[in-house]
Amino acid sequence: MDTLSYKTISANKATVTKEWVIVDATDQVIGRLGSKVAKLLRGKYKPNFTPHVDCGDNVIIINADKVKMTGMKWTEKEYLSYTGYPGGQRAITPAALQAKPNGDERLLKKVVKGMLPKNKLGAKLLDNLYVYAGTEHKHEAQQPKMIDINALK
Repeated sequence: MDTLSYKTISANKATVTKEWVIVDATDQVIGRLGSKVAKLLRGKYKPNFTPHVDCGDNVIIINADKVKMTGMKWTEKEYLSYTGYPGGQRAITPAALQAKPNGDERLLKKVVKGMLPKNKLGAKLLDNLYVYAGTEHKHEAQQPKMIDINALK
C-alpha cells in the first residue's frame, strides 16, 4: 500500500521570518483595527503559524489620533483599573484616555492587549507594536511595507 507521510512543521525562533508592516488607522473602527493588528502580531495570517512561538510581524500604526468608535462609545464605554487599595477602582472613558499625554498610543495598545493571549507570549507580542499619532515614525531603517488593513479578514 502506498501511503503519504505528512509531518507537521512547527516554527521556532530560528525559522521565523518577521517583517515590518505599516497600518494606517485613518477612519478605522478601533475594535476591528485592533483585532486585525492582534492577528498580525501573532502571525495568524502566515501559513507556518505556531501558537506558542512569536512568529508575527512588527506592526507600526500611524495616524492613531484619527480612529473612530461607533455609537456613543467615546463617552459611555469605561476601562476599569484597580490600584490595589480598598475603594481603589478607577474608571476612564476612551475620550479621557485619548486626551492624556500619549493617549492615542495608550488607547490603541490597551485595545490590542485585550485581544492577545493573557500570558508571557502576549506581553512579548505587545512589544512588537509601535503606535504614532501622526504620519511620522522612526522605523524607516527597517524598510516597512504599507498594507491595506481592510483587505485582511
